[in-house]
Amino acid sequence: MTSAALSSPALSSPALSSPAVGSGAADTPGQTEPRDPGERERPLAGFGWPLAPAPGVSRPFQPPSQPYGPGHRGVDLVGTPGQPVLAAGAGVVVYAGPLADRGVVSIDHADGLRTSYEPVRAAVRPGQLVRRGEPVGSLEPGHLGCRSVACLHWGLRRDGQYLDPLLLVRRNRVRLLPWLTDEQGG
Repeated sequence: MTSAALSSPALSSPALSSPAVGSGAADTPGQTEPRDPGERERPLAGFGWPLAPAPGVSRPFQPPSQPYGPGHRGVDLVGTPGQPVLAAGAGVVVYAGPLADRGVVSIDHADGLRTSYEPVRAAVRPGQLVRRGEPVGSLEPGHLGCRSVACLHWGLRRDGQYLDPLLLVRRNRVRLLPWLTDEQGG
């Protein structure tokens, strides 16, 4: 992922624009000990996992090198058939229905973010307002490439650019640096 994608206005939270996002042991869920005294974790506000409890990742995000090139434009999360699929954040449903022989739900969020969920039997309709954690449908089996009975393909875009949706839910490292005085070269 490029730093330009992370520094976009929609993802301008210090936690999302940090170069440490997605690296190191600090993004392990449940970790409570910082690596050193100047380092702390901070969860992102406003978004949560689309499956509960927090699922395993079957296939990670792999951005394409060019707009129509190969890649994996989201993450596959391990679930069970019929499991409720939850809105990752508050927003407006912009699509709910079949698309290329699978059920899809797409939600527009603040700042140009759009999340998508598939394969899903939709329980919402376009134009409907949803809150974070509200069920938007149920997980259907048979996602191509999933080694489990059912996987949720979860996508994230901003202004047409695909981003890693795990940026919305993983803990991020924040490192506090010492304050240098003018005498110390700061």
